Formats: sequence, C-alpha cells, structure tokens
Amino acid sequence: MEMVDTHTPVQNIRRTEKDRSVEWSSGTIILFRFVFVFLMLQAVPLDWKYYRFAFSITWTDLHIRDVFYLAKYTPTFFSSYDPLALPIQSFLDWIILGLIAMAATAIWTYLDKRRKNYNDLYYVLTVVLRYRLAFALAAYAWIKVFPLQQPYPSLSLLNTNYGDLSDWKIVILTYGAGTSYEVLLGFVELLSALLLLHRKSASLGAALVIGFTGNVLLSNLAYNGSESIYCLYLLGMAVAIFANDAYRYYSLLVLVRPTFPNHYRPVFSGQKKQARVFLKSTYIVFVFFLSGYLAYSSFASGPVAYPRAKGLSNTAGLYDVCEFKINGTWLPYSFTDSIRWQNVVFEEWPTISIGVNRKVTPDDLTTEEIFKEDRDRTFEATGSTGRSFYGYEADTINYVLRFKNRNRHYPNDEFTLNYKRLGQDKIKLWGLNQNRDSIQVVLSKVPKIYILNESYELPKNRSVFD
Repeated sequence: MEMVDTHTPVQNIRRTEKDRSVEWSSGTIILFRFVFVFLMLQAVPLDWKYYRFAFSITWTDLHIRDVFYLAKYTPTFFSSYDPLALPIQSFLDWIILGLIAMAATAIWTYLDKRRKNYNDLYYVLTVVLRYRLAFALAAYAWIKVFPLQQPYPSLSLLNTNYGDLSDWKIVILTYGAGTSYEVLLGFVELLSALLLLHRKSASLGAALVIGFTGNVLLSNLAYNGSESIYCLYLLGMAVAIFANDAYRYYSLLVLVRPTFPNHYRPVFSGQKKQARVFLKSTYIVFVFFLSGYLAYSSFASGPVAYPRAKGLSNTAGLYDVCEFKINGTWLPYSFTDSIRWQNVVFEEWPTISIGVNRKVTPDDLTTEEIFKEDRDRTFEATGSTGRSFYGYEADTINYVLRFKNRNRHYPNDEFTLNYKRLGQDKIKLWGLNQNRDSIQVVLSKVPKIYILNESYELPKNRSVFD
C-alpha cells in the first residue's frame, strides 16, 4: 500500500520553522558568538574618545554637528583624521576587534558547550543594532532632507576647471547641484530608520539599508571617498538584522511557498514594560524630532559647508585681472605664467579665490564633516588644484583686506592688501603678497551668466549669444 503524508504543506512549513528555531548547528552557534561580540563592540560606545566628545558638547546649546558626530561613532584604536571631529575607523581597527571577538568566542565556546540556540540573545543583538543603525541613518537623513551634506557649488567652484577637481569633489558637487535628488535620498534614509524602529518591519528597513548603503559604498570605492569602512560598518549591522528573516524571504519570494512570519516576541511586564516605552519614546524624540529640528535650524541660518559671515558688500562675482604688476614690472595676461593672476572670485561670504597657473596641493578631505566655526569650514578649498582659496577680514575704515589661505597645507600663507573701488565694477588691490613681493592688481568684474543658476530661475528673454 502506498504511504500518504497526511500533513499539509503549511503544517510541514510550521514544523520546519519550529525545528529550525529550536536547535542550531554547532557551526551556526560558533558563528553567532563571533558576530555577537564583534558587532556589539562596534555598536555599543565603549571607546573613551566617544565620551570625551560627548562631555565636550554644550547640551544647552546643541548643534546638528553634535548629533551628527554622536551618530557617526565607530570605535578606533589607530586612526584619527581631524582633532575637530571624531576619529575615522580603519581596517586595522577591525582587525583588533576581530581578534578580541575570536578570543571571546573561544572562551565562550569552552564555557557554554550545551547551548542549542541563542534566540533570546539574537533578539538582544538585533535590538541594539536596529537602534544604533536607525540613529546613524537619521543623522545622515536630516542633513539631506535639509540640504546640508552636499552644498550647492560656490562661484569659485563654478569657475574651476573640471579637471582641477578631485573625483570625490565632483560627486559631491553633482549631488549639491541636484538638490531635489539629495532631499529624496534623505527621505529614503529616514524611511529606513523608521522601519528599523518597529520589530515587525525591521528586516524590510534593513533591506533598504543594504541597497542604499551598498550604492554609497560603491560610490566611495569608485570616486576615492573615505567613507568605505563606515559604509561596511552600517552594512554589517543591516545584514545581521536582515538575516533574521532572510530564510523567510527566500521561502516566500524564491521558493514561492506559504511562509509564516517570525513569531518570536519578547514578554515585558510591569515596570519593564513602562521602562521600555519610556526609553523608546525618549530615543525617538531625540533622534528624529530634536535632530530634525537642529538640521532645519542650521539650514535656515545658511549652509554649514561655507562661512556664514558676510563678505564685502556688492562685491561677489568673477573678476578678470586686467592689470598685474609685481615688484614694479607689469606682466601681460598669460595662461602659462605661474606668477600672474588670471582671475579672481569674491564670494558672498569672506572668501576670495585666485586662479593662477600654479599647481596647488589639494586639501583631501573626502568625508562629510560639519564645523561650527567659519575658520574651520574648508569645504570650498578641498579637492581643488586649480585655485587658491583665502578667507579674509575686511577693515572697511582703512580699506584693508587681510588674507589667510583656507587650505591646511598652507598654514603660513597670509598677506595684507589695500583695496579701492574704481567705479562699480572695478577693484584695485595693492600691497605685499605672501612672498613679500610688492604687487598691484586691477580687477574688472565679468557679467557672467551661470547656466546652472538659470535652471533654477524663471526663463529670461535672452538670445543664444547673451
């Protein structure tokens, strides 16, 4: 007689799901121990430098920078890029964490040989990773929703030759020019962070993170960005969260079988339930509402990439260097002269950039940074080899401009020039340059039309020759 299986497919799936959740293989258990220790060391702030930064924050006068760097935390042992920001992680730090995790796994395996599964501990891990990942995503999301991360190109950058910009600077300026796209990316990150906060939608949020952050990782690798390790850090957390439901997605979408959701649910009662609600509510208020307000406040007061102070009034624009004298000798206009200035740009803020046929060692800052003080905002000088960027202080009583190079490779590049307006569109500068040479420069403003700016305004009645 032929044997007939009386179990329905759904019953078989239920039994299979139950069996898989009851007992893990020995290899899975060992792998989980390693991943648990490694990711917990990454996610939980145990690094003293993190607390040094946290205690340096003026909590009664928060800035989006403060929340951004708290969210951007990664444990570091070797690397430190800038004293004004938290250190940036390197693969050497990962090796140290991996060795610690391996040692902890060996000890854990020796002390706990009879364990069949770590369902409860896996839940704890996913909770820590979900909230840690949501914090990081929200911080980056808000500075995109209120376009702060990738600023709109300045006049100097619009007048810099394409080949004089680094690959990463071109990418950032491209995003900055497409403000609507930047805002859209911010909402995608914000949606991912919100999905991570709910246990039932966490795996969907993690899947969005894998797709989104994976693309950011490829951009960093392709265009020489410095956030590759941080992207891998976020991806590792997202993969660990998504793995909890990966088999179910495979069963449902690939095998096209009826699939039960994850029925694991922690039980909270009494004070534990109240504490959970309080902590989660506090977290949501801080991460989403407070950080969103701080990002909006910074956006409303001006871009964080450029100085907020005002430059000389009625001066901003591109200027042609129509006259140039050095040590009493007039130099004719030349594309090849490494001494004569070719053109000058005055920004709305106190920055002047000078175009000279002289190679500039670029300030290679290829990470997203937010600085409070104008003197630290060097974005416009980074990734550019074709222009020299100077911040200036204007003495409008004595008609004196004091210049200081914004590029950190030129800390001693400072000089002072007198200035005089020769009509509405001409400026005369004279004095001693950074090499103590006597110079005299006459600048003539160029009525240049920027097509990128035109695309954001109402069409104007111009011919193709204007």
